[in-house]
Amino acid sequence: MKKLATLFVMAGLAAFQACTGPEGPMGPQGPQGQQGQPGINILSEVFEVTVDFTEADNYEAIFNFTPPIVESDVVLAFIRWETNGQNPVWRALPQTVFFQEGVLMYNYDFTKDDFRLFLDGPLDYTTLGSDWTQDQRFRIVVVPGDYAGNRIDWTNYEAVTKMLGIQEEDFTKVTPTRKN
Repeated sequence: MKKLATLFVMAGLAAFQACTGPEGPMGPQGPQGQQGQPGINILSEVFEVTVDFTEADNYEAIFNFTPPIVESDVVLAFIRWETNGQNPVWRALPQTVFFQEGVLMYNYDFTKDDFRLFLDGPLDYTTLGSDWTQDQRFRIVVVPGDYAGNRIDWTNYEAVTKMLGIQEEDFTKVTPTRKN
């Protein structure tokens, strides 16, 4: 008998929880809150460079930041790897390619004053064809330090540009001053 009573109670509770009714009328609007502090507009510096990696330049290109970036900023570099129809495919550096002769890496580093794009890896670069060394297009994104805590895949070009609000036309296709 206790089992039967428990079963009826459980069925009754389930039935009452499943009931919904029409939504009631909206209540009056609350009072206006206090004015918040004015926000700041955080902008990323973005540009595109085309590099020819040559033996004369030690297979590297160094570019100045004018003006220098803030010490807490982070620099991301992407290489135009291929195109999918009309759409470029951008990959984050470093990017590694394996050859029978060795390993090639497109790599970069930066300071607050400049950044360097270079070929890296145990490979004789003179054996590379021009498709690996000439007219290599890179996009550089200076991420303000305020974004450092965001949970984002910093290697995903589309995610980075979306989060920072960067549009295609924002990339200046002007070659920064080269140091070498």
